[in-house]
Amino acid sequence: MKKTAILIMIMLCSVIALGCIGTDTDTKTDGSANNSDSPKVHSGTLTVLHAGSLKIPFAKLEEVFEAAHPGIDVQCEAAGSAATIRKVTELHKEADVVASADYSLIPGMMYPGYADWYLQFAKNQIVLAYTGESKYADEINASNWYEILRRADVRFGFSNPNDDPCGYRSQMTTQLAEAHYGDDMIYDDLIEANSAMAMVYDAANGTYTLNMPASESIDPSAKLMVRSMEMELIAGLDAGEIDYYFIYRSVAEQHDQSFLELPAEIDLSSIEYAEMYRTVQVVQANGNLVTGKPVVYGITVPANARDSGMGLEFVKLLVSPEGQQIFVDLGQPPIVPAVGRGEVPDEVRGMVEMG
Repeated sequence: MKKTAILIMIMLCSVIALGCIGTDTDTKTDGSANNSDSPKVHSGTLTVLHAGSLKIPFAKLEEVFEAAHPGIDVQCEAAGSAATIRKVTELHKEADVVASADYSLIPGMMYPGYADWYLQFAKNQIVLAYTGESKYADEINASNWYEILRRADVRFGFSNPNDDPCGYRSQMTTQLAEAHYGDDMIYDDLIEANSAMAMVYDAANGTYTLNMPASESIDPSAKLMVRSMEMELIAGLDAGEIDYYFIYRSVAEQHDQSFLELPAEIDLSSIEYAEMYRTVQVVQANGNLVTGKPVVYGITVPANARDSGMGLEFVKLLVSPEGQQIFVDLGQPPIVPAVGRGEVPDEVRGMVEMG
């Protein structure tokens, strides 16, 4: 019995000693001591919700970010910007970064409960994309494009204005074309005649307003293709299901598509014509009002972000010289420096110009 008791005591002492060794020295598997002051290594998933037109540049940003933060798995999810924001505000999806093709959707849809700041970081313009197989591709130009689209055997498309800024910007461009070309039937012939969408003129303030029907009620004709986001129209063009579609210039360039540049008066690219752009507005089916203005992208870290610190690191990469060069290389002009609005966090404020 005495021998048994002695053995038990020896075993207990050994366990205690081993525990003390682990606590006091905190050795690593290679035998070296850990430094409690070493930088924290983040790990986990960074969820980035973004506009479809940002798919390729954000894939590159993801690659660069993960190389700098080996423990982080960046998961990018593309959709129309309005649909993207509704994932956060209506479906309560947790996201660490939200980027929109229309900066105004962030304050318009996310303030005050889901965000209180954003950055304006890039520009774009509306073009008409096509392929060498598109009907009348050898004839179309900046003076006759709307006449080409009017032809009975030509099909064209744009994204859903309820889900995607490129969709409502396509409406604006088409309506602005009437005044530019002196033809007041362009919108009527191309869109109103082929869908449940219709512009209404308000003579009191000189504006055209499209009150969007619900998405399931758009009901386009065989001539017109409408999809949730502009990226989905690429397959239709490649398959020959449509001949032309309205898209951002950067997307057309990134997919090696032919495209027609439209006049600056109607392509929503220029501050010079901002007053003209304002004469067209779209009310989405959910009641959100969008007024015509130059194409400017916005980004924020939502209030419900799981890792707001890493979300801010992603935003910092985006507006850094390295991130801006990614956009330059992919045919999309960055805003240099990016412009901050609202309660921009201190970590980012020093990298941007406050508006």
